[in-house]
Amino acid sequence: MSMASLPDGYRAAVFGASGGIGAAFVEKLVADPRCALVLAGARSAQSWNSDRITPFAFDLTNEVTIQHAAEMVGAPDLVLVATGVLHTGRLQPEKTLRSIEADAMARAFAVNATGPALIARHIVPLLPRGRRTLFAVLSAKVGSISDNRLGGWHSYRASKAALNQLIRTISVELARTHPASVCVALHPGTVDTALSKPFQGGVPPERLFTPQMAASQLLAVLDGLGPGSSGRLIGWDGQEIYP
Repeated sequence: MSMASLPDGYRAAVFGASGGIGAAFVEKLVADPRCALVLAGARSAQSWNSDRITPFAFDLTNEVTIQHAAEMVGAPDLVLVATGVLHTGRLQPEKTLRSIEADAMARAFAVNATGPALIARHIVPLLPRGRRTLFAVLSAKVGSISDNRLGGWHSYRASKAALNQLIRTISVELARTHPASVCVALHPGTVDTALSKPFQGGVPPERLFTPQMAASQLLAVLDGLGPGSSGRLIGWDGQEIYP
């Protein structure tokens, strides 16, 4: 696929390039002949088999590393924040209120909301002005308050709802300085990655996407969005998911 809405020779930055969807984003973008450079960020800079991929390191919970990463990335036309956490160590999707733990909830917010907000703080001012640019973060449908009918998963739901609100507020500010730009949250659906592995049991096979399929779908959706979509949560199928 090709990001036809971006200028020939565009530059892309992927934060979270070591994850399943993030790595797939890098692969899809470097395969686009119109993309001049892909900057691939992870906690440890990785080796890639392409001279059009430049690795960099950052830590979502360390703002200094995010600032340094932004300075290294420069002025990209496309920024994808493919980070997130659902379960790790003591952080597990809560089934009841009794399962809520302050430290685990703080970890969910640090990774799912605060980290992406800090990336935006340092990278958005560097986006080229006067032309179309794209800033997108991976979010989740479970962050929708109006769609919440099952309850549970308190920390993950709340942190993704916070991320969706942050994208809305960032988009308002971005529109003042970059009126041609798009700033959105993207819901990838259920993707066959380590994040979703324990929760795939009830997912129909046709709705369990490979990372490569998810990356293709999301890039196609993003390529077709206009500034009027900024601030919204958009699903893999191009449909808006309401707050």
